[in-house]
Amino acid sequence: MHAIRLHAFGPAENLRYERTEDPVPGPGQVRIAVAAAGIHLLDTALREGMAGPYPAPVELPTIPGREVAGVVESLGDRTDPGWLGKRVVVHLGMAPGRYAELAVSDAARLHEIPGNLDEAEAVAMIGTGRTTMSILQFTDLGPDDIAIVPAAAGGIGTLLVQYAKNAGALVIGLAGGPAKVSRVVENGADLAVDYKEAHWPDQVRGYLGERRATVVFDSVGGATARAAVDLLGKGGKHIVFGWSGEGLHDGAPLTFTDEELAERGITSEGVLGPVMIQKAGGDVRTLEERSLAEAASGRLRPIVQRFPLAEAAEAHRALETRGTMGKVVLTPQTP
Repeated sequence: MHAIRLHAFGPAENLRYERTEDPVPGPGQVRIAVAAAGIHLLDTALREGMAGPYPAPVELPTIPGREVAGVVESLGDRTDPGWLGKRVVVHLGMAPGRYAELAVSDAARLHEIPGNLDEAEAVAMIGTGRTTMSILQFTDLGPDDIAIVPAAAGGIGTLLVQYAKNAGALVIGLAGGPAKVSRVVENGADLAVDYKEAHWPDQVRGYLGERRATVVFDSVGGATARAAVDLLGKGGKHIVFGWSGEGLHDGAPLTFTDEELAERGITSEGVLGPVMIQKAGGDVRTLEERSLAEAASGRLRPIVQRFPLAEAAEAHRALETRGTMGKVVLTPQTP
């Protein structure tokens, strides 16, 4: 099979499209002919040798990637034969190996893809969608809410805008550049503004009048997040799940002292990592099922930007420079 292999930590150019041995499914496992493999911003940090939430950097050489969808084409011993030929999607957690034409997974982790989703959309929902469901555990959106979504043209931002609108909230999306702002409007935001323009907070204030935001879904950190939090009213929530605006590799989340929070009358909560899992009672599979169900029903619809498998390096560069919209997915050409 062909796969993307990383032999040395470093820039995107270190991702090599190579031929390697086909993986063999073990007992209770399946082998999937991959139609879509998801790319996460965390993958770019792992590529550079940063451990992130992992206990240590991955061992080299490695095939990156943890999200995959395709058709089950072979089974290991003692695997339910009912899986053979099914379209499936799976998130492998900490296990790499998905930027490839073939991938192996424990059958217990699989989800059958709903009939009205393609494989790339299913990959978006098993990873980005699962995270979105996790974030939404920390607030109860309704018609009285005014939600600000920075990075609203991204994978999670796209889904947050849709979910908040479905809940009856007024939604303000922030995005960088006219094309992304237009996409956020198409996605249903009541107001979309370009955070690259210095006066964007004034645009929001002019739109809201005497009203104030009730929640900021912060994945960017830095000056953009601080300006968004300044638009919160008393009792507002600042929910932090990233800081890509400052750069994943060397950035830091926007934080406040207890005194600042008390003075503003707001709360600020980081919801990444173990906190998300604990909130779900340790049951991430339920979050995956909920995410796929939301997409199958049409309530949530991911935006997907596809790159051929051989162009994984270009996909990483585009993601790192914020040159993408929605979920970034690799599409192998399987035999």
